[in-house]
Amino acid sequence: MSTLRLLASDGTVSEAALNDSGGYARPTSALRSRVAYAAAHVVPKVHADNTPGQPADIDWDATLAFRRNVYSWGLGVADAMDTAQRNMGLDAAATRELIARSAEVAREAGGAVVVGVNTDHVEETHISLGQVVDAYKEQLHFTEEQGAGPVLMASRHLARAASSADDYRRVYREVLDSATVPVVLHWLGTAFDPELQGYFGADDWQTASGVLLDIIRENPGKVAGVKMSLLNAESEISVRAQLPEGVRMFTGDDFNYVGLIGDSEQGHSDALLGAFAAITPVASAAIQALDAGDPARYLEILGPTEELSRQVFAAPTFYYKTGVAFLSWLNGHQRAFQMVGGLHSARSLPHLSRIVELANASLALENPELARERWHGLLRLNGVDA
Repeated sequence: MSTLRLLASDGTVSEAALNDSGGYARPTSALRSRVAYAAAHVVPKVHADNTPGQPADIDWDATLAFRRNVYSWGLGVADAMDTAQRNMGLDAAATRELIARSAEVAREAGGAVVVGVNTDHVEETHISLGQVVDAYKEQLHFTEEQGAGPVLMASRHLARAASSADDYRRVYREVLDSATVPVVLHWLGTAFDPELQGYFGADDWQTASGVLLDIIRENPGKVAGVKMSLLNAESEISVRAQLPEGVRMFTGDDFNYVGLIGDSEQGHSDALLGAFAAITPVASAAIQALDAGDPARYLEILGPTEELSRQVFAAPTFYYKTGVAFLSWLNGHQRAFQMVGGLHSARSLPHLSRIVELANASLALENPELARERWHGLLRLNGVDA
């Protein structure tokens, strides 16, 4: 029996039996019971200057192949969002190219793609509300031209410029008025980006959610859905219950997605998750179980992955991208454990070891022997006998 060498934070090592893969099958038809997007990362060239502060130099073959793999499992792709390292290594030029290339792959594969729309191409730290609107519109119209669905992300510029809830209402009203297709609104919590403190004009989610709901109601037909990433199931359930008919809730809660996506007396959410980029076959199999009317099998498949996701998204949460790329490497979707901006160094070896342990336990290792070989090689490189 093959075993995995694991490394604890005190330096001690242990062994765990290497499980087989889940043996999940790709769907033969479209997933029906939930709309699910995997928020995909980017893969840099191995020989590029993948160090802090350097422009992103993307391995487009590997990056786009990852998206084709997601489509093959019946999931959609959410691209050019924070999982793709926006504001953490992915510069404005690379973001635009990623959107254009990803939209083209979606057309070729017949897949659904949504992409992030923000104001982050503006280099100035502080700009006026009018300039925030113009920046949003510039990215929005580029996204529409590429044929991708827009996800209106939370803007650091807006968080700095707004002095009241009415400022948020004004900006979103003007941006949504110019949209030619319905958009998804993204509410990103401070665990992911501390600079978004007080977004929608309040520090508490109860007051801020009222502003968000006002924006949706005041702009009928302009909002297709809401992606909530507060890592707080109570807030998502509350907002979900108040959404107008036809507006979807896409959970971005990588801590509590199993219950939020599953059926309950309070309804269910669809999904737009970075976690689903790390566990795509497992997520697909779980939704296929819901399609087959088997919620118990859904829980059996997806339930064990939530502890893995909580490890990947552990504080400081904004470094979760490292775990997503690490699992991509273990599962054979990229040649090396490299990330733009040097972010592959953002997590400790014991943290990564726990990811390996939990991925193995939740059957999220697609090729267990390959994952074992790669992980043990990383341990040896760092002076740990494997």
